[in-house]
Amino acid sequence: MKKRRLMSVALALAAAVSLAGCGGQSAQPAQTAAGNGGDAGATPKEELKLKVSITVSESDTWGVAAKKWAEDLAAKSNGRINLKIYPNESLSNGNQPKGIEAVQNGSTEISLHSTIIYSVLDPKFSVPSLPWLIPDYEQADKAMNGAGGEMLKELVRSKGIEPLAFGESGYRQITNSKRAVATPEDMKGLKIRTPSMEMMVDTYKAFGADPTVMNFAEVFTALQQGVIDGQENPLPIILNSKLYEVQNHLTIWNYMYDPIVFGMNKKLYDSLDPETQQLFKETAQEAAKYQIELNRKQDAEVLAKLKEHGMQVTELTPEQIKAFQEMAKPVIEKYEGIVGKELIDAFRN
Repeated sequence: MKKRRLMSVALALAAAVSLAGCGGQSAQPAQTAAGNGGDAGATPKEELKLKVSITVSESDTWGVAAKKWAEDLAAKSNGRINLKIYPNESLSNGNQPKGIEAVQNGSTEISLHSTIIYSVLDPKFSVPSLPWLIPDYEQADKAMNGAGGEMLKELVRSKGIEPLAFGESGYRQITNSKRAVATPEDMKGLKIRTPSMEMMVDTYKAFGADPTVMNFAEVFTALQQGVIDGQENPLPIILNSKLYEVQNHLTIWNYMYDPIVFGMNKKLYDSLDPETQQLFKETAQEAAKYQIELNRKQDAEVLAKLKEHGMQVTELTPEQIKAFQEMAKPVIEKYEGIVGKELIDAFRN
């Protein structure tokens, strides 16, 4: 009798272990993948450790915003979601287009990249940065929060990346080591570095310059060695990358607006439960808003610091800018034919 009782207990234990191993209700794993269709309330969601690539340094507004985003996500998810930030395009060895490809294929989960770099995937991403198409921040806010921004989001999604928010690198200015640039004539023959954006190359050719495509990680050394004469970027990047050490002249002309995509691998995003998706979007939008505010507040302060570092600053008047705008008209006409007038008008109106 005693032997039978022991045999029954052993069989019961074996059945319990078997049931747990098959996913029965008597035992639940400590963690399960988010968005697996299970009961989110009853089953703890998976801990997420994700890589975030940014083109610039952690001291730039992009880096500051990424840090805020990481902190907010960690706090609001009770430590379940952790972002690790990789600055200076370190995950792609300084190659910005490769950085976007990494988000597409999922080897990097998240990135902050300019739409200028996205234009390698599709020339339509060039549109927000067409020369003087978006002349001021008021128009930028209207376009990015309106039809233009929605069309851009759909385009990002079509490339396998979920756009969580738009930030901004701001308005791009030009620096060089040769001479002050105030007229198109001053631009002739200058070797100007540009990102991998055909529209930007076309623009500098129209101005009479000699555009040279180069990864940003190589720019400082190329300027130092005289391989190129100048480059163009928003003011905070010029300051934080210490380009004033190898550049004498700075021209303020606000010729291109430069949005930033807070992008996430779409397959990963789609695999998350709705609550986690919403958390990513809300915190990204808060971080992007903070980044934009910080970027705009810094403009005057950064310009003053660049002057302190010895840069000779030329601020173009509206009349001086018109001469460049006339030369840029063929570029805009060319891209109306490539990307369509409807998309351009969505940012223009």
